[in-house]
Amino acid sequence: MDSIFSHEYFMRLALKEAQKALEEDEIPVGALVVSNNRVIGKGYNQTEKLTDVTAHAEMLAITAAANYLNGKFLEDCTLYVTLEPCVMCAGAIFWARPGRVVFGAPDEKRGFSKHGPLLHPKTELITGILENECSVLLKEFFKGKRGR
Repeated sequence: MDSIFSHEYFMRLALKEAQKALEEDEIPVGALVVSNNRVIGKGYNQTEKLTDVTAHAEMLAITAAANYLNGKFLEDCTLYVTLEPCVMCAGAIFWARPGRVVFGAPDEKRGFSKHGPLLHPKTELITGILENECSVLLKEFFKGKRGR
């Protein structure tokens, strides 16, 4: 029997974080850090709200998880994020060293994968989890922005 704690399960929780961003008119990206099937950090884009260009979902989730663990390394954790991290976030992810990064939608314009291997060599990368759901949320957001 499969565990209910699948990548899809946690990506759905990350999508709920992205929905919070959407409701605040932020780019709808959500992230969470999971350890032993427990969410220990979460975040959603808040760059406008906090007037901070570094307030990306991944950065906020990593900070929350590090505070929870009282340590800077997330080696036994998985980071779930609805959109492929940017180069800035990939740098932070490198230093935090999570065991695994799982993202939903690729970011064709600003995703880190266009720039070579930026994650720690021991970090496993899994892509395309609920890719369609993650992509639709972003596409609808930007479609709405262009329509104004």
